[in-house]
Amino acid sequence: MRVRYLRSPRWAVAATSVVVFFAGCLAGCDAGRAASDPTDQGRPTIGRLDRTVRVLQMNLCNSGRADCYSGGRAVSTAVALIHEHRPDMVSVNEVCRDDLPVLEQAMSAGVAPQAVASAFTSAKDRHTHAPVRCLNGQEFGNGVLAGVPPPAVGSRSYSGVYPVQDPHDSEERVWVCIALATRFTACTTHASSADTTVALNQCRFLVKSAVPRISRGNGAGPIIVGADLNLAARGSPSPEACLSDGYQRTDDGGLQSVMVSPGVGVRAHSVIDMQGTTDHPGLLVDLVLSGS
Repeated sequence: MRVRYLRSPRWAVAATSVVVFFAGCLAGCDAGRAASDPTDQGRPTIGRLDRTVRVLQMNLCNSGRADCYSGGRAVSTAVALIHEHRPDMVSVNEVCRDDLPVLEQAMSAGVAPQAVASAFTSAKDRHTHAPVRCLNGQEFGNGVLAGVPPPAVGSRSYSGVYPVQDPHDSEERVWVCIALATRFTACTTHASSADTTVALNQCRFLVKSAVPRISRGNGAGPIIVGADLNLAARGSPSPEACLSDGYQRTDDGGLQSVMVSPGVGVRAHSVIDMQGTTDHPGLLVDLVLSGS
């Protein structure tokens, strides 16, 4: 597996959009995309269902409340990275609800416009059970986006609150997934930041309980999770401790991981410098689904 360290583009793309949130069936586009190195910018289109999946995982720290907040520049950087690397799946943590349509618009644009399925779920306030809010009043949480390749397939979104939470954290942690029928299930989560034992148990619940039930129920097959697990790559407990048999994982050397179920191979990954717009790097991973 090849590892590259990349610098993010120094230019930023500003994008605005109305709120669009959907979890139903979407129309397909006219062409798929071919496999390439993570640094390729011109991924050609081909007339078949592509079995490669490029994943971009990012924690954008965009609540407006944390010290790592950069006035929205992290979202602009994310848009620039999407245009540059053309991922098939984007998973984001610490975002506001209206950030999702901006990223969705970036994914759907390009040489071969494609339909994009997106889902967002808000973290919950422990005391009121209401959504946690960004400083701008929007709901705060996690989002996942996935391109819908031809032939057109249906998609459904799923989310949940973990049964295990840090009793000292006012923010209850959540997970969210999109299941693309006949292709894969794409998920993200932002696990507990203060208690690694709780974070590990949340990761285990997602990988071993929640997501397998989704995949079995809709036939979406392989599972791809991009996440800020708050489990250090070389720490104890390790993110490896939450994997089921046959799973593979790669990481940014810090707290973010991409985990895949049997039937998915990790081809290469890159760690991207986000130029100080957030306190995490970007993690770009090229995967290969079985049958390619």
